[in-house]
Amino acid sequence: MFPSLTDTLSAFKEDMLSGVIPARAMTSLEVLIMGYSLAISLAMIFTVIAVASSFGSVVLTTLVSMFNPLPALAILPLALLWLGVGTSAIILVMIQAVVWTVSMNTFAGFQAVPETLRMAGQNFGLSRISYIFRILIPAAFPYILTGLKIGWAHAWRTLIGAELVFGVASRSGGIGWYIFENRAQLETAHTFAGLLTVIIIGFLMENLVFRVIERRTVLKWGMMR
Repeated sequence: MFPSLTDTLSAFKEDMLSGVIPARAMTSLEVLIMGYSLAISLAMIFTVIAVASSFGSVVLTTLVSMFNPLPALAILPLALLWLGVGTSAIILVMIQAVVWTVSMNTFAGFQAVPETLRMAGQNFGLSRISYIFRILIPAAFPYILTGLKIGWAHAWRTLIGAELVFGVASRSGGIGWYIFENRAQLETAHTFAGLLTVIIIGFLMENLVFRVIERRTVLKWGMMR
């Protein structure tokens, strides 16, 4: 019930070398990329509408206040009913987990752009596209990046949780299903190996993706310390 660190690392090594963990992790990451990308796209659409008009702002704020507190896994029964057990249902749950957080952070970023910076961009005579991409987006990017990081964390947690409930979404199932299978078979060391995999992937995403983006943008621009 309580495997030692040596047992856990041994199980992790065994399933890494056999290809079980890499295959399960790749299955989960493929679904994650699809769900996360769709959620980000929807969040951008909501943000554009909110920035474009005060009515859009009210609509987004209302939607966020309604749906952001709703746990993503709470819509599991509806996802099962509408889409069945599979990748589509998991993606629906992930969208609910991500879209509102990213939308609100991005919208808050655009609202926080200083008026003097807006006026400076207008005084330079920039076109609307140049004004957006050279003034507004860089100024709001700390908020946008924070939203993306929080959204990623929500998506990863929700994916693993959904896989634990949904089971096999495609091929042999993802890392969440790997954890569930080993728990059901009382292979506790392998269950911990699955949890270790989840932690490692999260750590790598934070340090090899988001940290690199942060260094090359907001830290380079002097917007964060």
